[in-house]
Amino acid sequence: MSTSPALDWTDLDAKAVDTARVLAMDAVQKVGNGHPGTAMSLAPAAYLLFQKVMRHDPADPSWIARDRFVLSCGHSSITLYTQLYLGGFGLELEDLKALRTWGSKTPGHPELGHTAGVEVTTGPLGQGVANAVGMAMSGRRIHGILDPEAKDGESLFDHHVYVLCSDGDLQEGVSGEASSIAGTQELGNLTVIYDRNRISIEGDTDIAFTEDVAARYEAYGWHVQTVDWTNGGTDYREDVPALYDAITAAREVTDQPSLIVLDTIIAWPAPNAQGTGASHGSALGADEVAATKEILGWDPARNFEVPPEVLEHTRALRDRGSEWGAAWDKQYATWSEANPERAELLHRLKARTMPEGLAEALPVFDADAKGVATRSASGKVINALAPLLPELWGGSADLAGSNNTTIKDVPSFAPASRTTDQWTADPFQGRVLHFGIREHGMGAIMNGIAADTITRVFGGTFLTFSDYMRGAVRVAALSKLPVTYVWTHDSIGLGEDGPTHQPIEHLAALRAMPGLDVVRPADANETAAAWLAILNHTDRPAALALTRQNVPVFPRGKDAETGEEWAGTDDVAKGGYVLLDAEGGTPDVVLMATGSEVQLAVEARKLLAADGISARVVSMPCLEWFEAQTIAYRETVIPPTVKARVSVEAGVKQGWREYVGDHGRMVSIEQFGQSADYARIYTEYGITAQAVADAARDSIRVSTD
Repeated sequence: MSTSPALDWTDLDAKAVDTARVLAMDAVQKVGNGHPGTAMSLAPAAYLLFQKVMRHDPADPSWIARDRFVLSCGHSSITLYTQLYLGGFGLELEDLKALRTWGSKTPGHPELGHTAGVEVTTGPLGQGVANAVGMAMSGRRIHGILDPEAKDGESLFDHHVYVLCSDGDLQEGVSGEASSIAGTQELGNLTVIYDRNRISIEGDTDIAFTEDVAARYEAYGWHVQTVDWTNGGTDYREDVPALYDAITAAREVTDQPSLIVLDTIIAWPAPNAQGTGASHGSALGADEVAATKEILGWDPARNFEVPPEVLEHTRALRDRGSEWGAAWDKQYATWSEANPERAELLHRLKARTMPEGLAEALPVFDADAKGVATRSASGKVINALAPLLPELWGGSADLAGSNNTTIKDVPSFAPASRTTDQWTADPFQGRVLHFGIREHGMGAIMNGIAADTITRVFGGTFLTFSDYMRGAVRVAALSKLPVTYVWTHDSIGLGEDGPTHQPIEHLAALRAMPGLDVVRPADANETAAAWLAILNHTDRPAALALTRQNVPVFPRGKDAETGEEWAGTDDVAKGGYVLLDAEGGTPDVVLMATGSEVQLAVEARKLLAADGISARVVSMPCLEWFEAQTIAYRETVIPPTVKARVSVEAGVKQGWREYVGDHGRMVSIEQFGQSADYARIYTEYGITAQAVADAARDSIRVSTD
């Protein structure tokens, strides 16, 4: 039996819903483009969530205990904007009038950080569903960090995640990947309302989408209900109480995520546009807007009409939100007094700062010619820092042993029933994430976790499979989310697995993405320094490209055997630095390299020295960090007076010309790999110290002609 109160639904609520419909039509009509149909038919559902279901405070959109809302069908952004306006989250009527225009708070798709009340950036279909799965997982982990003694649902930090999604969302594979994980995770704090209007841009979805979605989600392990507003196609009845009852029932199921299949007619009640593909992505037209307003009992001659009594009614949410916030503040005061250390931790997490002693906790690797794989070094760094960073958690797309992403001696994040002979599971204390072989789902889930702002998440796979998750990586970069990707097997150096697994174009392609830091450390100590730099960045994602094969650990400071002075790792965070300078002053040539190829530049320096040529070796672990430095610093690393330059990287040369200049040379790979021992492949492909030395001589020749 439900313990929730019955729905209080008045004529004024119905009028507020119609206000949202009218505003959606008018906003899209004014700009001349957009997606009015879904906003019209989903107006009752969105209004119900914002005004009758969710606990949130318009004056404090980042309140940690708020219920979260995700509009996965982000093309219908006006659905969300009208509710943010009506509820008093900061949008005003002028903002709705500026929909999809330059500089407005109401862009074509919701953008995190741009509009108060937007939880995640949505638009690429399916990713919003996956973000919500991450947010639900994050909610459970926050409970485990801050309030582990409380029962599920009884912590002052517990909250619920609600999603509106479309047919398009559930056709995208990423939503299926994430929904499968959600069922395995038994995320009872997640409710997805699926708007089954059976319309997409190409019209009736029967042409491409005929599966039984409800049965699929039941197979995933979800609690599934159906609410039919179309009455089987005989008439249209927006039975809002039925949807409210379904939402209430979903919230009472605590060991399964919930899917509510909501049958609607897109663009209802537009007399001619309803149920059409045109209403999905086009303005209705002035005549259809006027006709629809007449059906709703509104003046067709008036635009953006908001009855004063409606706005007064809906903005009473501010008062309710203030009351909820005040009551929570009292609970928090009691909790913080009883848990001062956890309260201090929460303040640090909210501020996104690192604890003291983090740099001192980094492992230090002794110089070693035989070397250490940077993936192995990364795993050691993760485990060295984990005790100091309870917010740090992560895992892999079923490649934990290869990616070295497992935090040791802690449980896996999963219901206790998922414990296996290899992994012990805990739904709150777990810190090891198991994404399964679902790279895109992993990426989008991590975005949802990061958007919750409290924890720091990392996820691993092979660098070549970053292609599978690129859509989510792009949204992370666009949203400035501090997600960390641990991408191992970063070159042909993985060897026998062959060209399908050997990334060639990936580094260049990822560097082309604005807002993503691509970090390819040269050795174990650079890897440690890179991790520290990444953790100190809170406004962008970072990708660690790490080796499978061992690479030498370079000396730091003065080498006792050779007397050479090697740079420390203090400048790793600058993205490029002089690792080993030329003897006797200004170099004849600058050798630039990343990752496993830095050792080749070091060896080439020796070959050149035998011919009386002085070479400077520059390690460039992150071009994005290097570009952020002053021109003065960059010129101390790569002197503009030295025209002879060589870059070496086991990938395509794209992007290196601006560093080597017109007289420079690039040692690269411009074809796919082969299946063989990695040393043989490097030799056959000309990624050798001799090739670097030869390129240096050629660059010196042309620069002095």
